[in-house]
Amino acid sequence: MVADPVHVSSAKASLVSIDGIVLATERWPGERSPGLLFAHGFGQTRHAWTGAARTLAAQGFDATTFDARGHGESERVPRGEYHMEQFVNDLLAVAGVATSPDGRPPVLVGASMGGLLGLIAAGESGGASPFSALVLVDITPRWETAGVERILGFMRAHPDGFANYDEAASAIEAYLPQRRERKTESQLKPLLRPGSDGRLRWHWDPALLDGVVAESERYQPRLFEAAANVDVPVLLLSGTRSDVVSSHTVEEFLRLVPHARHVALHDATHMVAGDANDAFTREIARFMLEL
Repeated sequence: MVADPVHVSSAKASLVSIDGIVLATERWPGERSPGLLFAHGFGQTRHAWTGAARTLAAQGFDATTFDARGHGESERVPRGEYHMEQFVNDLLAVAGVATSPDGRPPVLVGASMGGLLGLIAAGESGGASPFSALVLVDITPRWETAGVERILGFMRAHPDGFANYDEAASAIEAYLPQRRERKTESQLKPLLRPGSDGRLRWHWDPALLDGVVAESERYQPRLFEAAANVDVPVLLLSGTRSDVVSSHTVEEFLRLVPHARHVALHDATHMVAGDANDAFTREIARFMLEL
């Protein structure tokens, strides 16, 4: 019997990474194996997955989400020295605690940055994969530069923050015009931090824009090599209105990973889970039942 998602509760916890950074995690328990591990995109938090995690947990799928270092409630790196390798190690650490009681590693659902980290972790495992399968959410080893620049432009905007939640809601509304509902204060609170000057700023560490972004381009050869080595089931979910993934990057990825399956979600942009959450969760549930 499928439970009502509204009544499915979660438990928050923390995990210390190998270099001492405390990561915030959240789990919706379920009896199905393997479970699901959700990895968010650059500049997001685990809250991007709450709707999907709660819905899938109601169907019996164990679901774990977490905030990447420098994001949300997870700690920031001292002196702002961020590197992609740190994020890969963090993902592997969380995957370890998300392993099912029967020993099956989780299925990774990774959006954007989270998906790229999953490709590296799975493709460079050198043996048993840390994941039972991969669900890549609107990301491929090669991305459309214009779409990424649009995201970074939003992240670089408003360095002085916002006077109130209404100002922040207006900024998101302008950035995501396809969304029908305006963000409420309760929805925005996990995404903003009050500063000593009383202004609200995004939850992520501004130093991320220097470290991780600067490294991303030179990681592409590594991503292609890792993707070619992935030997677990792969589902690529893309948005038909995405400006980060295109038909060209999808075709290239499917040549690189011929056993992967691709599903395009109608009218979704790069923010697939937020734009088409019902269709998104249906595709994941269908994929999980095939494993």
